Amino acid sequence: MSNVTSIVRSIRNIMRKDEGVDGDAQRISQMVWMLFMKIFADKEEEWKKSRKTYKSPLPEKLKWQNWAADEDGLTGDELITFINDELFPILKTIEPTDTDQSVIVKSVFNDTYNYMKKGTLFRQVINEINKIDFSSKNKDRHIFNDIYESILKELQSAGSSGEYYTPRAVTQFMVDMIEPQIGESVLDPACGTGGFLTCTLDNLSSKNGFNEKSRIIQNSIRGIEKKPLPHLLCTTNLILHGIEKPAITKGNLLTVPYESWKSKNQVNIVLSNPPFGGQEEDNTEKNFPEKFRTKETAELFLALIIKILKKNGRASVVLPDGSLFGEGVKARIKQELLTKCNLHTIVRLPKGVFNPYTGINTNLLFFIKGKPTKEIWYYEMPYPKDVKNFSRSRPINIKHFDDIKKWWKDRKRNEFAWKVSINEIKERNFNLDIKNPHVSENEQVYTTEELLVKIDASFQKSANLLSEIKKTLL
Repeated sequence: MSNVTSIVRSIRNIMRKDEGVDGDAQRISQMVWMLFMKIFADKEEEWKKSRKTYKSPLPEKLKWQNWAADEDGLTGDELITFINDELFPILKTIEPTDTDQSVIVKSVFNDTYNYMKKGTLFRQVINEINKIDFSSKNKDRHIFNDIYESILKELQSAGSSGEYYTPRAVTQFMVDMIEPQIGESVLDPACGTGGFLTCTLDNLSSKNGFNEKSRIIQNSIRGIEKKPLPHLLCTTNLILHGIEKPAITKGNLLTVPYESWKSKNQVNIVLSNPPFGGQEEDNTEKNFPEKFRTKETAELFLALIIKILKKNGRASVVLPDGSLFGEGVKARIKQELLTKCNLHTIVRLPKGVFNPYTGINTNLLFFIKGKPTKEIWYYEMPYPKDVKNFSRSRPINIKHFDDIKKWWKDRKRNEFAWKVSINEIKERNFNLDIKNPHVSENEQVYTTEELLVKIDASFQKSANLLSEIKKTLL
């Protein structure tokens, strides 16, 4: 890890000297597409040996080993001219052949750009990348995981780019509880950098009969991502996890008409942390039935996930507190969820799990499609004894979920767990933002909805007092 960290740090320092690279997001994008080219070159060497019929989609001149070799590779102005006038124009317009690899290359370079302007600095970055062996013969074959983690930490300082990251401990817990099986189709409809998908592959790899090269595994992992940088990261990471087919589609499932989903497109498992906050194009909600139309993307994705699950399909979804309560469309989507699916568990995460991206309270919903909900188990996850708040330097760890995992198999009420009947939920007009009944009045933690009501009342009281003061003065 230390060697990889030093290489990434060195690349960062070199790129900061280049006048063409403006900010962290551009630097990370530049580094990742170059890593992709090196990784693709290393994987091609393996594919040539394992498949006699393998045919590279890249012209010889564009292969990493032919222009980025340590001794005979290009440098200076000649290198930058080659990158800008040959490599990118050809890869952006490359015709996808009947090979999966050509489709992957095309998808990666469609929205990728070269930002570096100084050929000598570009060559220095190449030399750093060439120090890394991404081939399977390398004992640490998942070495990209270290680079991936390093990049994700840097995304935290790249503005909105940080929205792509779900803490690894959270993804692992969700995957562990869903328990994917070999042969089941797994989809993340807003996959970001692919944490749920690679975690699923890691989980499946421990099962008897797992073979990453098998058609079953290759066809089972799918993701959709609309933004170029996470799409590039996810595609690269999946290649290193053995996925050789174009598993990640560039696009936005919210723009697909809701009624166009047929049973043949449905999946066994959905794992996702959908974006929230209404950052979609205008009129996106019109792709949904009128009763589900809303600007809030998290709720649109929830309605979509219910639709695309097969009967008996399983899902685990991250949702903010704001999606648990509310009237109108919010209530109707939750009613759809509880009618079409068995929402058996809601894990209420402690504050700070998603720091520094957001301080919004979040929840993990687990449900199975096919039977209506009769009761919901809640588990309010406490902070570990030695932690007052999670942060960038002290993130949540998979060990922090140990108590929930033990409880999961033998459910009983305790100070953190309680059960709510569907009748009570209906009486609450499908408000799922339910506080822990075991917390005493002295240490009561209010739900988000209750806090909003209190804040609103406080503002109203202040406004009334201000009005009285004005009248008195006048």
